[in-house]
Amino acid sequence: MDAETKAETGTASEGEVPALFLSRVARWYPQREGRLEILKSVDFAVWPGEIVALVAPSGTGKSTLLHVAGLLERPDDGEVYVGGEPTAHMDDAGRTRLRREEIGFVYQFHHLLPEFSALENVVMPQIIRGLRKAEARERARELLAFLGLADRLSHRPAELSGGEQQRVALARAVANAPRVLLADEPTGNLDPQTSAHVFQTLVSLVRASGLAAVIATHNHELARRMDRCVSIRDGRVVELALPPAGA
Repeated sequence: MDAETKAETGTASEGEVPALFLSRVARWYPQREGRLEILKSVDFAVWPGEIVALVAPSGTGKSTLLHVAGLLERPDDGEVYVGGEPTAHMDDAGRTRLRREEIGFVYQFHHLLPEFSALENVVMPQIIRGLRKAEARERARELLAFLGLADRLSHRPAELSGGEQQRVALARAVANAPRVLLADEPTGNLDPQTSAHVFQTLVSLVRASGLAAVIATHNHELARRMDRCVSIRDGRVVELALPPAGA
């Protein structure tokens, strides 16, 4: 079963389970005139090792979709499965645990802790999860070296370039070996050359780890390099065919 068929059906083949699956998910907000529907019965699956571009105009529900997928918001209807595990029944503590262990986040701004070094920023989420400090430091070193930052371990965020800061943020996001990576415009603040470099390191990391990634971007050139593209239309996730480069 190919990625597109999997995405449309949300079904497993030969024991496969989507890393992330939104089943008939709805999200709305109350207003004086009624409710404002943002997501309407969304079905959306992302598979291990797959990189999906989310290309949608502002105001269409892109951030809401990422927040619901990342268990930061509860859907008003439907179910979010992470690694086949349903989450609707979970209390806040259970959702927090699952989010910490199974989902990594990267944002447009790096949100690194300014008083800590690159290494310490990547160690911290592992310590919070309960990993021993020595193990956490070793994994942090390996991740940062993989991302080309072996000589920047002791540097604080202010001493790093924009591209280096985002690569540290990426290492932090996957430090706990999550099942799913959600990225919201991760290269939006970078110049084109740096953006391309950061994106390539992100792709390399996803391919090496086999995690599933959803990357929201307005950059069609980067979107074309992902496995498939989706958008949001009338509150639903739809497959998107981008025009050829230069068209």
